[in-house]
Amino acid sequence: MKPILFNFTDAELVDFIAHMGQPKFRARQIRDWLDRGAPDFDSMKNLPAELRHDLDACAQTLPVRVLKKLESSDGQTTKFLLELGDGEQIESVLMRTSYGNSVCVSSQAGCAMGCKFCASTLLGLKRNLTVNEIYSQILCAQWELRNNRMSQRPIRPNGDANNGDVSHIVVMGTGEPLQNTQNVIGFIERANSDMGIGWRKITVSTCGIVPGIKDLTQWGRPINLAVSLHAPTDKLRSKIMPINNKYKIADVLDAAFEFSELHNRQLMIEYILLAVRGANGEPELLNCTSEYAEKLSDLLRGKNCMVNLIPWNTVDEREFVSPSGNAVHRFQDILIKNGIHTRIRRERGNDIGSACGQLRLNNANGIK
Repeated sequence: MKPILFNFTDAELVDFIAHMGQPKFRARQIRDWLDRGAPDFDSMKNLPAELRHDLDACAQTLPVRVLKKLESSDGQTTKFLLELGDGEQIESVLMRTSYGNSVCVSSQAGCAMGCKFCASTLLGLKRNLTVNEIYSQILCAQWELRNNRMSQRPIRPNGDANNGDVSHIVVMGTGEPLQNTQNVIGFIERANSDMGIGWRKITVSTCGIVPGIKDLTQWGRPINLAVSLHAPTDKLRSKIMPINNKYKIADVLDAAFEFSELHNRQLMIEYILLAVRGANGEPELLNCTSEYAEKLSDLLRGKNCMVNLIPWNTVDEREFVSPSGNAVHRFQDILIKNGIHTRIRRERGNDIGSACGQLRLNNANGIK
């Protein structure tokens, strides 16, 4: 396996370059390109062509390598299939929105949570990602933005959405972030310090790892927390989310609201709306009946939270179907009637398999 120069300290990089017979200033030039997210040595145009060729033969730039990019039909979403140094693969997603450019990053290669509606867990967990492997996903998106921007406005280092840089981060890709808490925290610290992305523009999503939520509370940074709930009763949630057998709804919400109250932040509740194919071919509602809307209201009434309703996105290996639009709006109406702040999430990149629940470990969804 080729050494990954991004992982080198400055002193190690100088050493590496010196052994190639190059002056120290070449290390500074290379570091500048690495910090910009250069995907290969050919991009480093201020290096001599011979040096670029030699570097390509003996080293790699980033801890991730772009194998494939898919663009959504509306041009607003880009999905990256990335290969890690050991050959494992992950996906990340760049979403261009009215409020800025958001990147959804993976925190693990694969996932061990076993949620019945999700593609990410189909092949199980391979391993945790390092801080650099998570951070490099942001650099890939940043490189994409800066090399394909339509305007010529100058780049500012603060991640301001107006200049087309990455402005928001969501740790909602493949894997459970709070099974890799320390590396996720290290990544967030670096994104804040090195890229200037504010705490309140960073969101971590968990399916309910209570010790991990408590670790975030102790860490004390005012990021956003999202809890993937997807059912208002332990009986139903355990059927579709095995993690509920270990951490019950009451314990998850207690820990999550303790975190959100510490920072006076609104807790985000993620709720995928599921149906199954009935005998007559019509969808039969699973977790989004009127009864479950009332039960969810009882759980959240009076709390500082917002519910994201997410109609299920197709995963070929799963037997669920998406409920009708009427069922989705009826569920939302009951929550709103009960005073629960609720919205129906606009899914992005469904046509390229990059919407919620569709990210997977292998190169599926047309990625070859």
